[in-house]
Amino acid sequence: SFSLDPNIAPIRLKPRRVPFALWKKIDEQLDKLVKQGVLQPIDHTQWETLAKLDLAQAYQQLPVDEETAEAQMIVTHRGAFRFKFLGYLLDRHGIHPTGNKIKAIKEAPNPKNKTELQAFLGLLNFYNVFLPQKATAAEPLHRLLDKMAKWTWGTREDDAFRKTKDLLTSDAVLIQYNETLPLVVTCDASPFGVGAVLSHTLPDGKEAPIAFFSRTLSKPERNYSQLDKEALPIVAAVKKFHEYLYGRRFTIITDHKPLLGILAGNKDTPNILSPRMTRWSEFLTAYDYRLTHHPGKTITHADALSRSPLPDLDDDPAPTTTTLRIEALPDLPITASDIARETNKDKRLAWVLHWVEKGWPEKDNDKSFRIFRNRQTELSLQKGCLLWGDRVVIPEKLQGKVLKLLHEGHPGIVRTKALARSYAWWPGMDKEIEAWVARCSRCQETRPNPPAAPILEWETPRGPWSRIHIDFAGPTRGNTFLITVDAYSNWLEVSNMKTTTTEAVTRVLNKLFATHGLPDVIVSDNGPQFTSLEFEKFLAERGIRHALTATAHPAANGRAERMVQFTKKTIQKIEHGDIQEKINKTILIQHITPNTTTNKSPAELLMGRKLRSPLDRLHPTYNPEKSPDSSSKHRAFAPGDAVYAKNLTGDPLWVPATITQLTGPHSYRLQTTDGQSWKRHIDQL
Repeated sequence: SFSLDPNIAPIRLKPRRVPFALWKKIDEQLDKLVKQGVLQPIDHTQWETLAKLDLAQAYQQLPVDEETAEAQMIVTHRGAFRFKFLGYLLDRHGIHPTGNKIKAIKEAPNPKNKTELQAFLGLLNFYNVFLPQKATAAEPLHRLLDKMAKWTWGTREDDAFRKTKDLLTSDAVLIQYNETLPLVVTCDASPFGVGAVLSHTLPDGKEAPIAFFSRTLSKPERNYSQLDKEALPIVAAVKKFHEYLYGRRFTIITDHKPLLGILAGNKDTPNILSPRMTRWSEFLTAYDYRLTHHPGKTITHADALSRSPLPDLDDDPAPTTTTLRIEALPDLPITASDIARETNKDKRLAWVLHWVEKGWPEKDNDKSFRIFRNRQTELSLQKGCLLWGDRVVIPEKLQGKVLKLLHEGHPGIVRTKALARSYAWWPGMDKEIEAWVARCSRCQETRPNPPAAPILEWETPRGPWSRIHIDFAGPTRGNTFLITVDAYSNWLEVSNMKTTTTEAVTRVLNKLFATHGLPDVIVSDNGPQFTSLEFEKFLAERGIRHALTATAHPAANGRAERMVQFTKKTIQKIEHGDIQEKINKTILIQHITPNTTTNKSPAELLMGRKLRSPLDRLHPTYNPEKSPDSSSKHRAFAPGDAVYAKNLTGDPLWVPATITQLTGPHSYRLQTTDGQSWKRHIDQL
């Protein structure tokens, strides 16, 4: 039994909107619970209060008295326990559509010019079969479209506009939802709005509308590429008509043909796609639909709604939950704003930018644009930057700076290409990378000789940090470094060594083990530091097997030795400046460079995540993370909690007690086991 406080006013909650396709399943469960005696239908209640119940398991096993049962009513689509949701208003005169269905038309603003009027009349023409009085009611509006007519909007035109809207939203046009008739969602976008019509296909092949939808574009949405603008009404309409569409097969009609290769429900999502389109594609996978293309002149009803949108704005229909990659390095020479500025100045990219936003021309004989035209469905705009998939298209003026940034750690051609493909793109990028590395004097001076024999490949490690390879590099400018490479991920650690004794080596390894754990095997050459009894004892105490490579034959160290040799060559290329700072930058570049075979970076293979780097600032989604909330989480207790309280008078230092009252944000009243009443701060508990 519940003990209810009569002074507390009950709250009334609206029933959850359930897709029509799921009603049958819910009905079955409600009937089952009524039959079991768990629920009881009632005609009315004095409260109509929703109780949050678990109608599946244990809660049903608790019988309640009559008074308590009244307080536990649930609201469903079948009454009290039931909610009323017909989509239409019933009275003694008959059936009328609800305001939500016809709001997009009912509140459409008056046309301001002939173009907007033509769009509205196109909507009437689509439903001409349902509007026998349309010609008479709309006659003053048609006169305004005469070639010689001047645009004059007066009382007569205003009355005609109102009457035609009344016709369009009458019972003769809008029909009730029918679970047996096919569903069609027709969508369209204009430069300033989106519109959609939910319809049934009648047995005679004609479409009859169930509900209309339109809204204006927000300021960011007006800057969407044409492809994204045409996809927006599809996603927004599906979300709007969710209760009609979810659980049913339906057809989506668009006049933008490129969307068929991206959002078609029976095709896989393309690998190269803008983040926004990828997110929308994933959103639509929850629905069973078929996407088809109709020419724009055949979907004038949706076109009219998009050109006469309601002024209210909606949020992104499928908001992002993407974690932005960030890096705050003040000396980075290039940012997304730099790229956006130079993109607008670039003679070729400025046109591409315009076409992505407004639509591509039917014909274009300029071959220099062909590479972009072939990728037109994969190009998008974000904050003024042009994206190919998730890679930023770099304007010609900044390509040299980006190449310098990519080659900062002097990786070879293959590694530089792999790194570049994670962040940037422009036509001919691969060839320019090859030429850049070929012109790098430090790379050419230290390039290795081809191996005399195939390099020994070790067996694949069982996992990250299972087998590590160690070696010395140097001395370089008076510095010697201990290089450690994880054979599984190619994760690199470079430690500056003041001495190269066994003790110094084990000190570095102990620090690495504290971070990554103990490996199964350590591979080294036959240097005295690695063959000493002290080193063997160090490994034996930790259960690590030691494998030695052939004397004077470092290639026997296998694939990881290539990483060791690469690091040695990189250190040799450092000419001036702080050598440790340059090594740290080199290590970061190595940690984020994808392997050409696995397409995963060492950080992803070892740590399961991507690392932030200066290259992330090239992307327009770069957004420095806000400082965490200064209010940190703290412990909290409730009355009745058992605690140990600090004894301020002597021994013992801590005394068992029970919380009796919260006296402040961080202070409590408590009672000790011997009956004393104390007041303590949370730091004393």
